[in-house]
Amino acid sequence: MKVLFVLTSHDKLGDTGKKTGFWVEEFASPYYSLLDKGAEITIATPKGGAAPIDPSSDSPDAATEATDRFNKDDAAKAKIANTNKLSDINADDFDAVFYPGGHGPLWDLANDETSIALIEKFNSQEKPVAFVCHAPAALKDVKGTDGKPLVNGKKVTGFTNTEEAAVGLTDVVPFLVEDMLAKNGGVYSKKEDWAAYAIQDGNLITGQNPASSELVAEKLLASLK
Repeated sequence: MKVLFVLTSHDKLGDTGKKTGFWVEEFASPYYSLLDKGAEITIATPKGGAAPIDPSSDSPDAATEATDRFNKDDAAKAKIANTNKLSDINADDFDAVFYPGGHGPLWDLANDETSIALIEKFNSQEKPVAFVCHAPAALKDVKGTDGKPLVNGKKVTGFTNTEEAAVGLTDVVPFLVEDMLAKNGGVYSKKEDWAAYAIQDGNLITGQNPASSELVAEKLLASLK
């Protein structure tokens, strides 16, 4: 069971002067869920090298069992500090792909041609493609085998407009995940803000927010079986 994790390389939160990156919980929870079931995990980013961690996700109030485990795990931290370059990755070598969120993907993975082609290949091979929170941003320009947006007509979720408003970044982000998914024809649904919620439609798995990362991992594991 070989799973590819794709993280953002982007670390600037628009022109706020603040840092962003990937959200630790959304990486750590699925990482350990899959690792503990014997998955072989490879991590890649558009630029390769160190993947930036969103400082907000590394704060005590965002801590979970999985983030605590990550903070003590030198092997996992070494992988994050030295990721593979996305352009060196071949979808044929993996059984599934998973994209953790954080605000970073809105700026780089949403427009990254290599990432777009990779998701399209995984999808055409009918392998699971999973995204949580802001990571569905990476689906913005991805087409299905019919040439329409991959999410068109599919049940999807992702970070909600009201959650984005709650963190005060509605006017900072390049686009809102909920709006983009709906505009691309996705059958968007959500639970109340910050509730755990994940949905699967065929091989496409999406989760609403950080609390949903474990549910996404569970659906991914079930798909791989």
